[in-house]
This record gives sequence, structure tokens and C-alpha cells, in this order.
Amino acid sequence: MDKKRPRSAAAPLLPGAVLFDAYGTLFDVYSVGLLAEQLFPGHGQALGVLWRDKQIEYTRLVTTSKLGAQRESVYQPFWELTRAGLRYACKRLGLTLTLDAEQQLMNQYRHLSAFPENREVLQTLKARGIITGILSNGDPEMLGIAVRSAGLEDLLDHVLSVDSLRQYKTHPDAYALGTEAVGLPASQVVFVSCNSWDALGATWFGYQTLWVNRYNLPFEELGTQPARTGSNLREVLAFFDR
Repeated sequence: MDKKRPRSAAAPLLPGAVLFDAYGTLFDVYSVGLLAEQLFPGHGQALGVLWRDKQIEYTRLVTTSKLGAQRESVYQPFWELTRAGLRYACKRLGLTLTLDAEQQLMNQYRHLSAFPENREVLQTLKARGIITGILSNGDPEMLGIAVRSAGLEDLLDHVLSVDSLRQYKTHPDAYALGTEAVGLPASQVVFVSCNSWDALGATWFGYQTLWVNRYNLPFEELGTQPARTGSNLREVLAFFDR
């Protein structure tokens, strides 16, 4: 009498969508350092780093805080937080930020350099029938300009901004925008970010995550790891190599 063969576990479903963070992941936030160096010789790199750090700090501050007894929202659009971060960084570094310099740097932020592998990776995903999109803290106008400047409009099915929620990542409602847009559970969506805090928040939400560790940094020490780590966006294709 033949023994029954044990049932093999069902293979997990391949992801049906990939959502990318925008700033730091598709667009190089530190590319503003080149212009900053021209405007403030010897301080360009430091300004770019401090500007970015303060920008992110402000997103957390306005998401977790309320104003007064009425608990009013202190939300501000990402564009305004970006401007506030620039002004703070210049004051912190003892730099005189003229109106002209501010305008130049803010305009440069609208047209950040795109990472070179973006188009290749997005084209490959689209050829495989994978839904693609951006899920970003950026407000709609900022994202629209960045996407058009990089020539990626035809490769993205969704460009999602948290601005409609008035809650920044890592608030769970911000990540939920992605599942609502693509019509899939989080477990069937890959979320890609260069920001370790963002990759962690997305992992906690339930996404399959890729942390793009472009700068050889350690991951967050909070007991959770992303599904994959790579040095550039091409690593996302490994989710589909089964």
C-alpha cells in the first residue's frame, strides 16, 4: 500500500505591484549639494545633509503633534517643510540665505537628479505586467515635476502623495494609500525605499520591503529587518525570480 505523500506548502504568491519611495530612492536628494557648494563654498555637502535631516524631522513633528486645547492639526505640505528645513540648516551652519539663493535651491529640489537605473528597472517591471507606482511624502506638484523631469511618466501607474491625508510616513494610513490604490493586500506589494526608517515602517505595515542601502549604512536596531537589502534598485527584480 502506497503511503500518502506529505503535502508541500503552497508557494507564496509573487508580488503584483511595486511601490517606490521618491526622495532618496528614485531621486537623489543630495544632488542639491552641487548647487549648494557653488552658493556656499566649503559648505555644500554639510548643507545638503542637514537640510535633508531637518526636512524629515519636521515631517515627524507635524504628524505626531497637535496645536492647543482644540487639538488642531499643525500639518504643512512637504514643499513648505522643505523650505523650512533649508532655512534652519543655513542658520545652523551660519550661512546667510538670500532670497535669490533660497529660490535657486528650492527650484533645484524640484528637479533632483534621478538615479541612473530607474528607467531600466521600471521598464523591466512593466514588461512583466507588474503594477508600478510612487508612494511619497512629497506633495502632488513636487512629485509631478520630479517625475516629468526624469521622464518616468509612462512607466508609473500611480503617483501617490500623503498630502491628501495630512499624515506623513511612517503613519500607517500613509502606507495604506498604496494598498488602496493597487487593490492588493500589503503582503503582495513590494515597497522600496533608500531610507531605513521608511523601509522599517513599511515592513511593520505588512509590505514586502527592499531597503536600498546606497550609502553602506547599518539598518535600524529595532528588531525588524526588511525582506531584502541591496545597493541599488535592481535588487527589486529578485522578488520575481522564482
